[in-house]
Amino acid sequence: MSHDGVGPRAALRSAAFLTAGVLAVPALAGCGSDDPAGKPLAGADVARADRTLIADGGTLRWAVDTVPDTLNAFQSDADATTTRIAQAVLPSLYRTDGRGRPVRNPDYLESAEVVDTEPRQVVLYRLNQQAVWSDGREIGAADFAAQWRALSGKDTAYWTARNAGYDHIEKVERGRNDLEVKVTFSRPYADWKSLFTPLYPKQVMGAPDSFNDGARKKLKVTAGPFTVKKVDTGEDEVTLARSARWWGAPAKLSTIVLRAVPHDKRISALTAGTVDLAEIDPAAARRITAAALPRNGDSPLAGPAADRSAADALRSWAVANGSDEEAADEEISAREKLREKAAKHARRQKALGGFEVRKSFEPAYTQLALNGADGPLADERVRRAVARALDREAIAEAVLEPLGLPAEPLGSHLALSGQAAYADGSGALGEQDAKEAQALLADAGWEPGGPVKKEKEKDDEEEAAGSEGDDGSDSEGGDDGTYIVGEDDGSNGDGGDDDKAPRDSGTGAGRLTQGGGAPGAYAPRGTAAPARAGSARVAKDGKALTLRFVLPSGPGSDTLRTVADRIATMLERIGIGTKISEVDDESYFKDHIASGEYDLALYSWPATAYPATDARPVYAKPAPAADGSLNVEQNYTRVGTDQVDQLFDQAVTTLDDSERRALLRKADSRIWAAAGSIPLYQRPQLTAARKNLANAGAFGFRTPVYEDMGFLKKGAKPAAGPSPDAPSAG
Repeated sequence: MSHDGVGPRAALRSAAFLTAGVLAVPALAGCGSDDPAGKPLAGADVARADRTLIADGGTLRWAVDTVPDTLNAFQSDADATTTRIAQAVLPSLYRTDGRGRPVRNPDYLESAEVVDTEPRQVVLYRLNQQAVWSDGREIGAADFAAQWRALSGKDTAYWTARNAGYDHIEKVERGRNDLEVKVTFSRPYADWKSLFTPLYPKQVMGAPDSFNDGARKKLKVTAGPFTVKKVDTGEDEVTLARSARWWGAPAKLSTIVLRAVPHDKRISALTAGTVDLAEIDPAAARRITAAALPRNGDSPLAGPAADRSAADALRSWAVANGSDEEAADEEISAREKLREKAAKHARRQKALGGFEVRKSFEPAYTQLALNGADGPLADERVRRAVARALDREAIAEAVLEPLGLPAEPLGSHLALSGQAAYADGSGALGEQDAKEAQALLADAGWEPGGPVKKEKEKDDEEEAAGSEGDDGSDSEGGDDGTYIVGEDDGSNGDGGDDDKAPRDSGTGAGRLTQGGGAPGAYAPRGTAAPARAGSARVAKDGKALTLRFVLPSGPGSDTLRTVADRIATMLERIGIGTKISEVDDESYFKDHIASGEYDLALYSWPATAYPATDARPVYAKPAPAADGSLNVEQNYTRVGTDQVDQLFDQAVTTLDDSERRALLRKADSRIWAAAGSIPLYQRPQLTAARKNLANAGAFGFRTPVYEDMGFLKKGAKPAAGPSPDAPSAG
């Protein structure tokens, strides 16, 4: 499970992921310097090799986060592993290329095009004549029609997670022959290429019972290079076997085993030889990189001196020089334990030496979310002040430079660099400017050094302004008696020795060091701010401005904590304090992000090739539901505008590509201006792979090509450099 939060694709399928060599991509024809989409920051790193260099057979053991609860990607409990399985065993009419753009998959489609727009939009699919299901039946209109009916939203007996796009369809029918499928839309739909991927057989989609329950643990009928052989919840693995009915290039691997391995156990699995491919965190990547470095020789403790004769010689020497035999034996035992430890470390390093780190960027980005539902951040001026205080370039550098990846801040909410809709829209908000941020706070009534009401009762702990109902109990600075810089009456106390005064950590989280005491000691409540405490805390109506910053606490969250601390320091400089609360991974999203129990939070959204459809619910203006509650869809910042909604509505019905891109870029500028979420950086993708494993690793934007994965023949070498972008197939 990633600790960078949730993604739009994942959320739309209700699969939250809480989700953190020189890489380059060649210049692309038709992509000039005036194209705001630019190029991907990094290409796929998969040890690309021609199929002729790959051995036939073998088993790839691939670490995944979970054994999925369902194999139906359109159900609410589908997850990333569900999607991975579907890519290997079911038709994908379109895949994403190295620039995150949809391209036709010729194994299933000869062509697909809009053949009419008036009076209705009509798309004609011409299927590959060899495309058949594993039971021998041709893929055809009956499968398309069954999937449309199941996902249209008209029949509530189907427990579907999403209906986007399918609810635009008026009818699905056979064309002039069995290889043609004609889809007529009731209203224009620009993202029609997103539909029917994956495509399930009519045996799954044809009835509510088979949809709801029949495809949860098995898929009897498939149509890909692999089939689902076994879902073993006891062993926490899913086995995919090479399909005998696949008409395309035959799969090189005999078997793929998707094995559930927690992220904090993956290094152990790699050293034990139980997995061949695994996404890893930066700490694990450093260990693998270190294992590949040349050694200057073995430790003497692990060398020939560790034999028994050396131990006997040591005992004889010790006794001859006045030490008793028992002391000599203790010395020998200690040395032997040290040798064993060194030898164990050497074995682990040798095992890790068989792997390499392949790195790119995930098609996802990390953002700072600002909850605009209530509290200080309900005021757009305060949100904009927070945003203008951030040095996004410094944040990106802190995360990405140590990994050897391009450290560039992200400029769009709706696309990543290289995707068609990308353009840097951050200018609508403005560059980092602390003075402008302070001016925005002042305009909203938050004045530096303003008076703060003194608390007289212990129960009245929450002096600082923040989310309603936040008692700060999870915060490191939430204990009674915690001193938070800026929450004072403006005096400097008794003016003691400045070097002995309590100091703020620079994060605004109340982590202090008392002079002469242990790190983490707290100053008494009411202690005045020292002269060097930094910018005075802004206050309004007797309350200092302190925001609750919620983070996940589990393995892999170190990067987020580093980012949060840097953000807290930046906010402290303009007088805003933060209380950082680390909460359990399992409750982070459901109990805090989705429920709105936070002021600031870090989480991620995946990018999508279809932002007009997929990003709309992420940024749609929350609206009252029939039961009186607020329907936020996936807009967990609760910030939205009517204009943004209108731009999305126009984009999704505009069939002209350039016009649609312009509308999306305009929508992104408006999202920036509203300052509900601030994109920070594209998420790094680090993958440990056996050195002889080809065509697998850090895929970046690319949809994996499962039939091309495999182990190199003896003596074969992968191609140098990153994978080139696939030519568009239409």
